[in-house]
Amino acid sequence: MERFVLTDAQWAKMEPHCLGKPSDPGRSGADNRLFIEAVLWIARTGSPWRDLPPSFGKWNTVYTRFRDWRDADVFTRLFDACSDEPDMEYAMVDATIVKVHRHGQGAKGGPSSQAIGRSKGGMTTKILALTDALGNLVRFVLLPGHRFDTVGVAPLIQGLEFDALLGDKAFDSNAIIAELDERGAKAVISQHPRRAIPLDIDTEVYKWRHLIENFFCKLKEFKRIAMRSDKTDRSFSAMIHLTAAVIHSR
Repeated sequence: MERFVLTDAQWAKMEPHCLGKPSDPGRSGADNRLFIEAVLWIARTGSPWRDLPPSFGKWNTVYTRFRDWRDADVFTRLFDACSDEPDMEYAMVDATIVKVHRHGQGAKGGPSSQAIGRSKGGMTTKILALTDALGNLVRFVLLPGHRFDTVGVAPLIQGLEFDALLGDKAFDSNAIIAELDERGAKAVISQHPRRAIPLDIDTEVYKWRHLIENFFCKLKEFKRIAMRSDKTDRSFSAMIHLTAAVIHSR
């Protein structure tokens, strides 16, 4: 179980943003660090909450606490705390597909209300991510697995400044390229063969796109991310934010 334990450096960044600190009004949390490690154990192993080892406490108490922190957006704040100032010399965008476990289906409103769609791989969710020049996560959005990658780019880049955007041919869109031109940012996007007038791209800069693929590989080391087991987007997003915080601060 040692490999799931937060380092002191990681905990130092997270601790001020946790709920139930001794300095907070109301009831204090029993052990916030142990609780976060419990959630990371679930994320790493992909196990059901009921299988949480007793050393972490009662599983239903831990799950209820996870849900409370999720609703209070604490996991987003933990991610922000562990994320250093991003290197926005250029940004990279890419998407990865994750299969949805049967335990991740059945939420109120049906799959379409929870970024779950039917694609060639069955019921899937797409994680569309934007990273900085070092391959560290900046933002992500969830899409049903059958949706085009391009539909989620606008909210990812909104309000951000960068010198160039790297992407594969899935992002070769006239609308995206026009947006980059308007911003004065360089498009380093692989071209579709059918593009009538090919664009010149910096092939040396494009080689660095492997860093966002490396990020997805690290993210999918957490089995609960590699196969979505959370019924709601909010719970799945909370898991992604926490695991990305740990990846970022390693």
